Amino acid sequence: MSTRELKKERIELRVAASAKDLIQRAMAVSGLTAGDLAYEGARRVLDEHQRMVLTGADREAFLEAVMAPPPPTDKLVTALRRHRDQLS
Repeated sequence: MSTRELKKERIELRVAASAKDLIQRAMAVSGLTAGDLAYEGARRVLDEHQRMVLTGADREAFLEAVMAPPPPTDKLVTALRRHRDQLS
C-alpha cells in the first residue's frame, strides 16, 4: 500500500478467536498493521487469480493447441524415449 495514500476508509470484521490470535501474532512478527496485512493478503489473492485466468488470446492459443496439437518434434521424441528407458 502506498505510504502517501491517506488511510481514511474503515472495515470492521468479526473473526474467530483463533483468527484474531493469528493476525495479532503476524502483526507482532512483521511490524505491519492489521490493515496492511489485510491489504497484502488481498493483493496476493488477486495476483494469483490474475495469473490463473487466461486472457482471450491466451485462451484461444491454449484451445487451439489442445484441439489440434502440433506433431512432436525430434527432440520431444528423443526425450520421451529417454524417459521411457529410464522408467523400465
